[in-house]
This record gives sequence, C-alpha cells and structure tokens, in this order.
Amino acid sequence: MSVLVYTESDQGKFKKVALEVASYGKAVANQLGTTVTAVTINANETSILGQHGVDKVLNVNHASLDTFNAKTYADIIKQAAEKEGSKVVVVSSSADSKYLAPLLAIDLNAGYASNVVEAPSSTSPFTVKRTAFTNKAFNFTSINTEVKLVGVSKNSYGLVESNGNASSEDFMPTILENDVHVDSVDKITGKVTIADAEIVVSGGRGLKGPENWGMIEELADVLGAATACSKPVSDLGWRPHSEHVGQTGKPVASNLYIAVGISGAIQHLAGINASKVKVVINTDPEAPFFKAADYGVVGDAFEVVPKLTEKLKEFKAQNA
Repeated sequence: MSVLVYTESDQGKFKKVALEVASYGKAVANQLGTTVTAVTINANETSILGQHGVDKVLNVNHASLDTFNAKTYADIIKQAAEKEGSKVVVVSSSADSKYLAPLLAIDLNAGYASNVVEAPSSTSPFTVKRTAFTNKAFNFTSINTEVKLVGVSKNSYGLVESNGNASSEDFMPTILENDVHVDSVDKITGKVTIADAEIVVSGGRGLKGPENWGMIEELADVLGAATACSKPVSDLGWRPHSEHVGQTGKPVASNLYIAVGISGAIQHLAGINASKVKVVINTDPEAPFFKAADYGVVGDAFEVVPKLTEKLKEFKAQNA
C-alpha cells in the first residue's frame, strides 16, 4: 500500500523533478501512515532517493528503454503500482510525464490531477491544490477514484531532505512491444537545459538579430542559467525552436526569469507565469511584460545587459 513515485532520469542521472516528486511522495505517505516506493528506468546512483524520503526503489533496466516512449513507460509504472498495491501514484508535470500520465490514468482507472502545488489538504476526500488559468489562479480538486494519480508542478513543492536509506531491488516488468522506432536523437550537451534550469535568460526581437545573442549567452554563463527566446525569435530562425518558451513553446517554472527585449505577448506570459521572480529589460515602458514583472528596467538592452554581466562577474570574483 505504499505511495508510488516515478522518478525521471536522463542518461542515468536523476532530474531535479525526480527528487521533488520523491519529497512530495514522502509528505503524502506521512499523511497516510505508509511508505514510499520509487520506480526508476535506466537510472544510476539510486541511493540519493533515500535522502529525499524514498523507502524502496524498484530498478528497471533495459536497453530498449533508453528512448522515452509514453505508452511503454506508463505500462511499466502501472505494473509497479500493481506490484506494490499503491493507491496513490505521483509523477511530475514535466513534458514526458504529461504525455504518459493520461495513459497511466486509464491503465489504473485512476483520477488524475495535474499541476499540483501542495501536499493534499485532506486525504478523505483526497484533495489537492492545483494551478489554473495558466498559473493565474488556483483550484482545489478532489480525487474520488480508488487509485489517485498526482502530477506535481515543477519547482512548486521543493526538495525536502531526510536521513533515510532506501532498499533497492531489480524489477523486471513485461515490456510492451514498441511501435515507435527512433533512428537517432540529437541532444544539446554541456549546457543547462530549460527544463532543469533554476535561472533562465530569454531574449526577444529587441536584440535585433542573431549576431547579438552573445550577450544573452554571456549573462547566462555568469548566472549558470539556461538561454531561451520568444516565439518570433525562433520563427525567424535566430534561435532553435527548442529554446522557444511560452504557451506554444516550453513552459518555464524557474526561480528567476530574465526577459531581454521581449514585449510580453499573452502567450509568452502564460508560459512563464509559474516562474517565481520575473525581471524585464525593455526600452518601452508600456511593454505588457512590465505589468507581470517583479522587477523592471527601462533601458537599452545593449547598454544594460553588458553592465549587468560585468557587475555580476565582479560580485562573483569578490565572493568566490
């Protein structure tokens, strides 16, 4: 009857969302008076999960699972839930988990609540707080099915460390025949990804051309941040579509989001509203982004950003 959590990994290394899901699962388990079991797929160094509340780890290792497939992964998690008799299953609200969660809900005949930001306010009925209207509001949702599926919103619950040690066992589920064949996967290496970034520096058409992107990358390097862009920038081919953030691109829930030369169209704001602190640099004081920002600088990005980068370098040097 343990709470089951699916802990995502990439190239064997756990993502930050995996530890957040583990922490959330521990909170639910404490409310229910039970334990936490994690299911991992082709992951290494699973001992870190015990430091975030997991009591047992089910390790699934198979070469065919190196490439994500929503249907196959959902079926594996379903088998793990049935093995453990889990009535509460927790996943993240990452892009991959949002693909597999509806399939998993059907497999388990479970009610599914996505974008959950807090531990349940009640377990009878099982009630969770969720974001709504592109993070402009909250609602409380009760899940009345026997099995509950919870999708935890990124960077909402946080990481909670514990002193526990997780036992580990190999789990060998039946692996579905994969009807999707991947010839190759291209991944950016050596850079902070938007999905895992604590800080994101994003640029818009105010940069005037791709040749000026160096100052965005330099600021991002100083901050240890990921780089991103608005939709017009990716549409113009200045930056790859993988960096496009917004309602029609990648959602961002970073601790700090810096927008440079972005006016703030409603679709862009909808995709970054979950970020905790938003900073905008723009020459137009009437730009819509200023209404959504926590801090704003009215000024020329070509003057402001280099000076900001220089000051940050000086600060880091003095506090090294």
